[in-house]
Amino acid sequence: MKPVANWRAVLRRAWSIRLMLLAGLLSGAEVALPLLDGIFPIPPGVFVALTFITVGAAFVARLVVQKGLSDEK
Repeated sequence: MKPVANWRAVLRRAWSIRLMLLAGLLSGAEVALPLLDGIFPIPPGVFVALTFITVGAAFVARLVVQKGLSDEK
């Protein structure tokens, strides 16, 4: 497996990375939701669905070539 030459640019600009970070935040919110019971009227399963959609979008974004992130010269 060959490492990405411009990994710093990929971390800053790739939508797949951004979406996976968002999925992590949504998962954390799902865990914290029982602690906030009664404060926010959010039905159970909302964060699960949002996380699922976000991970799916990150998967698609990973397969799409994004401008400025290619290793080719």
